Amino acid sequence: MTGTAPVICIDGPSGAGKGTLSQHLATELGWHLLDSGALYRVVGFAGRLASVSLEDSDAVAGIARSLDVDFRPTSDGVSVWLAGEDVTVHLRTEEGGRDASTVAALPAVREALLLRQQELARPPGLIADGRDMGTVVFPQAPLKIFLTASAEARAERRFHQLQGMGESVSLARLLADIEQRDARDQSRIVSPLVPAEDAIVIDSTALSADEVLQAARDLAAARDL
Repeated sequence: MTGTAPVICIDGPSGAGKGTLSQHLATELGWHLLDSGALYRVVGFAGRLASVSLEDSDAVAGIARSLDVDFRPTSDGVSVWLAGEDVTVHLRTEEGGRDASTVAALPAVREALLLRQQELARPPGLIADGRDMGTVVFPQAPLKIFLTASAEARAERRFHQLQGMGESVSLARLLADIEQRDARDQSRIVSPLVPAEDAIVIDSTALSADEVLQAARDLAAARDL
């Protein structure tokens, strides 16, 4: 139990399927959903709107502290609103992902967003999707899942996703971006991308989304969640 509500943490690298799993679990359980990656994407996007260098720690942390952001459930996931405007489409780009990784490496930004994330642990419960949910944000969570997959599998999934959105993309470029982001996320000084000591690792490389969801259901049921 974290705060006043149970939390299930879903951590792992980009493209492993965290978002899909988290949304399905939140819907099935009727729990709140935290997409922490979207928070960092919003900070990066807001920084660009303000013409701020995303490597300027103080300036970006200031944006993070004053962020007017809202997550709203939709029929196909979650929409993200910044200062009353739906900015979801701007956040799901490859640039949005790179910007998120850049600002997430800044300790002052992570500190600014920590309390905001913890405050979302409200009854009846919270599904927390991110990279350091189990290690830093909710270390006392009763269930921590680390969802991973090979870089090649994650690049192929992203390739097909972007193609389906009508974008012209290079599979080789996507793979290179994912490998670079993995290296940056795993080597950062603050909150590196690693499984919590008590996390259950699920490798989704050869699993369908339904198989991953069932594995998570079984883990939650075993803990009476």
